Amino acid sequence: MTQASATPKTGRRRHDREIIALAVPAFGALVAEPLFVMVDSAVVGHLGTPQLAGLGIAAALLMTAVSIFVFLAYATTAAVARRVGAGDLPAAIRQGMDGIWLALLLGAAVVALAMPTAPWLVDVFGASDTAAPYAITYLRISILGIPAMLVVLAATGVLRGLQDTRTPLYVAVGGFSANAVLNVTLVYGAGLGIAGSAWGTVIAQAGMAAAYLVVVIRGARRHGASLRPDAAGIRASARAGVPLLIRTLSLRAVLMIATAVAARLGDVDIAAHQIILSLWSLTAFALDAIAIAGQAIIGRYLGADDEKGAREACRRMVEWGIGCGIVLGVLIVLARPLFIPLFTSDPSVKDTLLPALLVVAVSQPIAGVVFVLDGVLMGAGDGRYLAWAMLVTLAVFAPVALLVPSLGGGLTALWWAMTLMMTVRLITLWLRTRSGRWVVTGATR
Repeated sequence: MTQASATPKTGRRRHDREIIALAVPAFGALVAEPLFVMVDSAVVGHLGTPQLAGLGIAAALLMTAVSIFVFLAYATTAAVARRVGAGDLPAAIRQGMDGIWLALLLGAAVVALAMPTAPWLVDVFGASDTAAPYAITYLRISILGIPAMLVVLAATGVLRGLQDTRTPLYVAVGGFSANAVLNVTLVYGAGLGIAGSAWGTVIAQAGMAAAYLVVVIRGARRHGASLRPDAAGIRASARAGVPLLIRTLSLRAVLMIATAVAARLGDVDIAAHQIILSLWSLTAFALDAIAIAGQAIIGRYLGADDEKGAREACRRMVEWGIGCGIVLGVLIVLARPLFIPLFTSDPSVKDTLLPALLVVAVSQPIAGVVFVLDGVLMGAGDGRYLAWAMLVTLAVFAPVALLVPSLGGGLTALWWAMTLMMTVRLITLWLRTRSGRWVVTGATR
């Protein structure tokens, strides 16, 4: 084999090793996060239906709040990775500390706003008279854990930027285990009921935040990085996060519109939609793991002024996205007889579910590329374009989805609209990637 033919293959193998080393632990950490809510639901469910209903409402509010601030992880990953690529580890950790201080400030603001408005928030979600007291109790206690949750997001971004996704996996598994033990102990052992579940989760989240801070502080001391809050650095972190916040809110709007349309189609359709959405979210975790690897790898290459390496890594990750999307699509089709009965025994729901599920399977390769390119552009710090692209996507999706009921379309038509949404995202992201304008090298963008 000639050297010329060996080099591309060697490069692909190097990229493959990096992607696997970062993506596999990231996937484990991503899957561990929703398990918190599952444990709470399993424990509280045995207290009674009103308690479980209250937990469901409070958990939805909390997850919405945290998902809005996921930019703390994304923006920090890109900024830290650039500094790592430039060979300036003290500056990388300093950048990460700015993100953590921003997380603490935002967490304090959320607590101050959400604590007195908890009853109103629960009422807006339409809680019944029996479920509302439990929802308010759980929400008011859990709000205290939001600063820790946001610190976890920012610190996770720091470690991802440092090319470390193993530590977040270990912390996530430890937090999940602690949450399970604390929930059982406080709910049943201490007899605190739903309040015990909330306190167990808050304590577990605080423990996770403390574990991350120990790791980051040790790194800061080892490399001589300052731990003090820096106003200019915090403002820079906030500015970098605003476009990603707009992107996230636009994506959340897409999902809310889809759920609202499914609800208008009837009880059978909304039940089937929720099942599909759960499966869609699970596949998203697998694809998002590759995107996280993309954020860290692309940021590092650009920080090292290696434009060629960044482009090659991008191409290889797109290939990974397509391959994983095809595999996930095939798995959805082949495994449907196994997992559909786990969610429902209603023949009407099954009949409605099946054709829409096939649409989801077909769209997985598109989703694979979308997630990867999203991660590439985040790693490049191209948040402003991502915000505009997602706003355009929302503008295309919303009228199409809202027309589904009036045109007599059902759930399958709605999921074709979701596929259109992913296709628009693919086009906008592909155009940006092809233009090369995202390739901005240096320690900062």
